[in-house]
Amino acid sequence: MDIEKVSLEISGPTAMWTRPDTGDAPVSYPAPTYGAVKGIFESVLYSEWAEVVPTKVEICKPIVYHTYTTNYGGPLRKAKNIKKGASYQLLATVLINVCYRLYADIQCDKSGYHKHGNKELQNIGTTNGAHAYQDRFNRRLSRGQFYHIPCLGWNEFTPDYVGPFRDGTQVIEDTIQIPSMLMTCHPDGRGSQWKPEFKQNILIKKGALIYDK
Repeated sequence: MDIEKVSLEISGPTAMWTRPDTGDAPVSYPAPTYGAVKGIFESVLYSEWAEVVPTKVEICKPIVYHTYTTNYGGPLRKAKNIKKGASYQLLATVLINVCYRLYADIQCDKSGYHKHGNKELQNIGTTNGAHAYQDRFNRRLSRGQFYHIPCLGWNEFTPDYVGPFRDGTQVIEDTIQIPSMLMTCHPDGRGSQWKPEFKQNILIKKGALIYDK
């Protein structure tokens, strides 16, 4: 199987990589989950001919937590509040002033051909979807073009930079232990059923988290 590699740098004032075990006052992981990284790459370029497989994230600014409060109006409210159209204050512990370098392998996804035959999606009508993805991804990233607006976890946390690696960026030297971390909600790949997958005893070593799926 042909495998190509892509990478990008992303930074912003606020990020939230939600720990599911922190309930209705959510707390962020120090680094994005496997699924979040996959989503960031696909926000630059999504293709049914290629599969993005995140491999590593590097933390490039010190981890700083901050209390964040917002008015929540979503479906998890109590029934009486939904009926009244009333929201409630959601308290969260987010990260501020974040910067990451993200890495992924790109694999050819043959299922795209099985579903669509010779139809060219996003002008990538080729037998080597991985190479085509890498080539177009790098062009789009350098031009600041996106399939949809990337975010740093929550949709309201938009980045102030998404692009190629910057010369002045440095990876921190911290080592952080995470007892349990959500990897992805769709471990069987694109279009699969929702089935959260966790990994235990995750180690961020000298600022680097290796995704071992």
